[in-house]
Amino acid sequence: MIGAKQIAFIVLLAAGSFLLASSIYTVSEVEQVIITQFGKPVGEPVTEAGLKFKTPFIQEVNPIDKRVLEWDGPPSDMPTKDKLYISVDLFARWRVVDPLQYFLRLRDERSAQSRLDDILGSETRNAIAKHELIEIIRTSKDRVPLRDSLLSTSEQNTNMGSLVPIEKGRKQVEQEIFASAAEKVEVFGIELLDIRFKRINYNESVRPKIYDRMISERRQIAERFLSEGNGEAARIRGNRVRELNKIQSEAYREVEEIRGLADAKATEIYAGAYNQNAQAVDFYEFTRTMASYKDTIGDDTTVLLSTDSDLFKYLKGMAPVKK
Repeated sequence: MIGAKQIAFIVLLAAGSFLLASSIYTVSEVEQVIITQFGKPVGEPVTEAGLKFKTPFIQEVNPIDKRVLEWDGPPSDMPTKDKLYISVDLFARWRVVDPLQYFLRLRDERSAQSRLDDILGSETRNAIAKHELIEIIRTSKDRVPLRDSLLSTSEQNTNMGSLVPIEKGRKQVEQEIFASAAEKVEVFGIELLDIRFKRINYNESVRPKIYDRMISERRQIAERFLSEGNGEAARIRGNRVRELNKIQSEAYREVEEIRGLADAKATEIYAGAYNQNAQAVDFYEFTRTMASYKDTIGDDTTVLLSTDSDLFKYLKGMAPVKK
């Protein structure tokens, strides 16, 4: 049987263990602790890791993460200075540097994220509204906007308009948002480490206009290529006709030269053959005259000649053909 003293010892031991467990807590390397008594902070924040003690039952441990934390807000539609609606997706990194102020004003990370939503969203909206779209898209003012090499300068200005000069660029706009937001979150014991634009898209209502402009630019390039192709085809056809006419002209000239040389040679041969004596000359005249009769007189031809004509002298002695 267990005696009364033993029972009392066990009870005291259990009570002591419970009391000791309630007064001991641990702080890890990635957190800091605020001790509250009846809901109010007492003492300095505990920032060093290790085994710590507190007043049991009446004091409560409130851990606060001291690592670098992430804020990733939802994409939000907002207008630029040139009245173009864009969807901006921003993210940031932050940490708690004053845990007591953080605890008094925000209590927990959920409240901190909600307050960052308000502050960063507001500052981003203000910065976007003060800058042209190209300022937000371009990384820096030194980066020259890319132009389509297939479009001439006049065509680019006609389709896309004159680009405004870039004075800042996206990096400097991010720094403006960071500087303004960091000052506002400092009162909550938060240090804003960095912010970045994660994604910038055109608003759904603006995208069709952008796509139409892109289609118009591609169509203009295609039409220019077609026009240049038609011009090149016309030039090739013109060159072909000119070369053909030149070839035909040169061929005709060569034919005429050959024909002239042939006639001259034939005449020379005829002259050499028929100019040997008077009888040969008369025979040549007779054959040529007969050949001319064949070319000039047909079955239904009526010829009027004078009596002293060279053609008529061979017709004088011809008797009519009897049928």
